[in-house]
Amino acid sequence: MSENSESPTPGGPQPETLRFFGTTWVGHDNGYGLRRVGVACGALVVTVAACLLMRFAYQGVQIADVGSFVSVLFVAVFGICSAVAFVRTWDGFRRRPADPAREESLRSLKAIGFIGSLLAYFFRSLTEAPGERLLRSEYETAVTQYEKRRGARAGNPAARRRPKSKRK
Repeated sequence: MSENSESPTPGGPQPETLRFFGTTWVGHDNGYGLRRVGVACGALVVTVAACLLMRFAYQGVQIADVGSFVSVLFVAVFGICSAVAFVRTWDGFRRRPADPAREESLRSLKAIGFIGSLLAYFFRSLTEAPGERLLRSEYETAVTQYEKRRGARAGNPAARRRPKSKRK
């Protein structure tokens, strides 16, 4: 990595902040490792709590004695929604959504399948800050473009030597 990608370029592009990490993901400094461990543990604890909550909800459906169809439907809906939420959340860490309106329409589905989103957050935090790869690639591209533009404009244009014209 170049020095420019590890610290913000003065006057250049600034890195975006990540939830729970700020801009520590740029140089992996200021307790980045501890934050990742904390986020992973927190996501796992919240996932377990969410599973317990779903268990209590399922027991409520069982106690209500609404029938096996509703019980199966309950499990199927939450299972499918959790799987879709996992995939959508996982993909969101790798690339920006192509259609933000579609992502907005899937917001309620991701809310129902919140356990899948929590699991994706947990698994991603084991390897990096969730969303770090996406932001790092965008930031490095912006820094490269900034440096290229700055290099092209360097110096006083009036002081540049003019190319010799061909005489006939």
